[in-house]
Amino acid sequence: MTDLITIANDHLTAQINPLGAELTSLKDAAGRELMTNADPAYWTGHAPILFPVVGRPYRDTIRIDGTEYPMKQHGFARRMVFAVSEQQPGSVAFTLEATPETRAVYPFDFCLTVTFALVDATLSVDVAITNPAAQPLPASFGFHPAFAWPLPYGEDRADHRIVFSADEPDALRMIADDGTIAEGERPSPLEGRTLRLRDDLFAKDALVWDTVRSDSVTYGAETGPQLRIDFPDTPMLGLWTKPGAAYVCVEPWHGIADPEGYTGEFRDKPGVFEVAPGAAKRIALRVTLMA
Repeated sequence: MTDLITIANDHLTAQINPLGAELTSLKDAAGRELMTNADPAYWTGHAPILFPVVGRPYRDTIRIDGTEYPMKQHGFARRMVFAVSEQQPGSVAFTLEATPETRAVYPFDFCLTVTFALVDATLSVDVAITNPAAQPLPASFGFHPAFAWPLPYGEDRADHRIVFSADEPDALRMIADDGTIAEGERPSPLEGRTLRLRDDLFAKDALVWDTVRSDSVTYGAETGPQLRIDFPDTPMLGLWTKPGAAYVCVEPWHGIADPEGYTGEFRDKPGVFEVAPGAAKRIALRVTLMA
């Protein structure tokens, strides 16, 4: 059991678990919880970091230069303890580097740094994926925060919605029974730019945009405080809950589950990026409480 690390200012208090560098609590100035209650009847996660894959690889296997490696859904970072590399009252940075354990399933050196900081009513999460090696580093990365549904401001659960910052004319992807991406498309449930949340939307798993045009969404009831989630660096988006649960996940991704039956190289699948030798890939998330 790892001790949670707390950062705070006059507007927000955040707690992060070094196990997975996972945000586990985000409270407003009155101490009201904005994150999931992690009810074990539904899901005990809070906001796992997804690395080096997003979603489920076909048969839980990836292929690097023709060699197969076992890889579980959403990767291994969420199950590993990060080192605290820097800490101040309003910010903390966590670092995970390659180990013999990671190289056995992902044969690369890497340094993954996740920095949490509070500025006024915004929590920023800044990720740097650094490649210290001499060959390109293929990877995917995703955020998976679960926000309270309903938010703790007295509005009905049925009145909550997600509003996109841009028009989203494209259909959604479908999820196969094994968690990979099926062929075919799913009609968009948006009304204009608005998704009115209801449990039946998630009866067949997540809503998946493999090309999202928005770089932010606003979540909450039409009246009362809302959350704005900014994701300027991620071209894909998932929304997910389990029907009846007291959370909804807003998941900006740079990566996606394997296409159903995919047996190609990891570096060639949709959403995978490469980090050049000596370079870093930076991906940001912002969560702002708009009172």
